[in-house]
Amino acid sequence: MSSIKSQHLVEVLRKEGLRYTSQRQAVWDEIKKSEEHRDAEDIYLQLKSNNHNVSRATVYRTIDVLVKNHMVRKMDLGDGRNLFEPRIDDEHHDHMICLDTGKIIEFFDEELEDLQDKIAEKHGYKVVRHVHQLFVKPIK
Repeated sequence: MSSIKSQHLVEVLRKEGLRYTSQRQAVWDEIKKSEEHRDAEDIYLQLKSNNHNVSRATVYRTIDVLVKNHMVRKMDLGDGRNLFEPRIDDEHHDHMICLDTGKIIEFFDEELEDLQDKIAEKHGYKVVRHVHQLFVKPIK
């Protein structure tokens, strides 16, 4: 538990009324080491293949706690499947999801961000947060 992130995990778990375990640490380590957007089952299977003694329920519950406490971002693809990515640098970005290949492209566009702010302001609001996902197909 020597890393800063581990200490943050300990604090988050304590706040949620859960105790720190090596299994919960393994879930967090598995998520943060990958740049891929993965579902909970993929994370569970990777942990098992690395000989971690962790239950599926622990993986799912730990991911829920990490999402709730802003350590992990949850992406709803609209098909009943959620993907997860670590929020280590927490730099804002949006996503394009290719419907043919499933590839996820992260992007940031200042003009788009400004336009969203202007639209919200025009209607008397201020953008607090947003989720922007574009479902795309290759141009043929």
